[in-house]
Amino acid sequence: FRQGDLLPGLTRTTEPSEDPGTLQLVNAPALPPGLAFLDAPDIDSVVDANRALAGQLLSAADLWLFVTTAARYADAVPWELLRTARGRGTVIAMVLDRVPPEATDEVAAHLAEMLAEQDLGAAPLFVLPETQVDGQGLLPDWATAPLATWFHQLAADADARSAVIRQTLDGALAALLPTVEALAAAADEQSAAADALDERVRAAYRGAHRTVEQGLRDGRLLRGEVLARWQEFVGTGEFLRSLEARIGRLRDRLVAMVTGRPAPAAELRTAIESQLVTLLRGVAAEAAENAHTGWKAHPAGAELLTDGLAHPSDDLPERAERLVRDWQRAVLELVRTEGGDKRFVARTAAYAVNATGLAVMIAVFASTAFIPTGAEVATGAGTTVAAQAVLQAIFGDQAVRTLANKARADLLKRVRTLLDEEAARYLARTGQARPDAATAAELRGAAAWVEVSRQHSGLTETPGSALTPATNEGGGR
Repeated sequence: FRQGDLLPGLTRTTEPSEDPGTLQLVNAPALPPGLAFLDAPDIDSVVDANRALAGQLLSAADLWLFVTTAARYADAVPWELLRTARGRGTVIAMVLDRVPPEATDEVAAHLAEMLAEQDLGAAPLFVLPETQVDGQGLLPDWATAPLATWFHQLAADADARSAVIRQTLDGALAALLPTVEALAAAADEQSAAADALDERVRAAYRGAHRTVEQGLRDGRLLRGEVLARWQEFVGTGEFLRSLEARIGRLRDRLVAMVTGRPAPAAELRTAIESQLVTLLRGVAAEAAENAHTGWKAHPAGAELLTDGLAHPSDDLPERAERLVRDWQRAVLELVRTEGGDKRFVARTAAYAVNATGLAVMIAVFASTAFIPTGAEVATGAGTTVAAQAVLQAIFGDQAVRTLANKARADLLKRVRTLLDEEAARYLARTGQARPDAATAAELRGAAAWVEVSRQHSGLTETPGSALTPATNEGGGR
């Protein structure tokens, strides 16, 4: 005890202390060599620290001398601990204290039956009668003589002491094996639960991304305010109807239109932004709700949920607006880059690039890369035809398709990032609860090491119980 190898977390002291983190060392000449008694706090103490310390001390002991009284031997708390000791193979001796002389046989027999029912019948049982203590609060020698004799015999028998140590150690290792295996299985189960929860989240946000992609293909974004602002931007309905016949003059008309009417261009850009932001907010809200519902239906997910996860992040509207504005600027830069060697872009001012960029944004909403279907023409009232004609007149057919693919892919990539950020709120919760990837493997390795250690040490060869019932007269059994 002085060296500190046993219970190294406790500070050694020679003075009494109320600190549960200290271990008071007391010389006891009455104890023979080979024995040391460690007095543990009450296992049913009302102080949490005392109960925790009692459990720590019991785990470190080679033998438990379990003291109970005639009034409390059947209480639930001590039997819970005794079952734990039995499961660990810990060597146990029992002291039944304060037994009325007239009830000795009856109470002792009942306790012995209870011990046998719990597979603890081999534990030595010492019965101490209720009697008067001396001026120091000690029991008379005759009452404790059977117990003292038994301990002296144990101390004098090196083989018996070794058997006690070996049985308790083997029991601890044997109990450790299923515990470690259970921990490994629990780690695997927890990882599997985290994977299942992650998949529900990813499925919800994959669905949101598909909705956005579909929205860019089915023409829904060409309706309403965007369509009205596009028609104002391009011109009257008569202009749209005559656009194909006068494609050669489209460039000049586009320049004049933008120069003379800057407001429609700004309104169109705002309408595109508003339409996309509305779509993004809608799919993000739906994905959050779907992920929340999926987790709520899973026992592990329900434990991880917070109120805020049922809705998108508070700053999602601002991030969605920023995403669309950044994408619009990227489209304009794409037009400048792709058209850098074209005479039209090279000789015109920035408003020509802006006009072309707006036409690209409109055309991105068509499902077939600027080759409008009949349904799209009907839905857009000529919108996609106008966009196609404008861009083909400037860049040509192949360039139009290149712009369409790049602009759409860029937008979807940005949307993916936005939705991944939203999903990360959920994934962070499972990340905190998920065991380290190597944990289960390490636990399984530890279980195998415990079993190998038992076999190599020969502990499993110890037969029967390390102790035999006491046979001393005067209260021992």
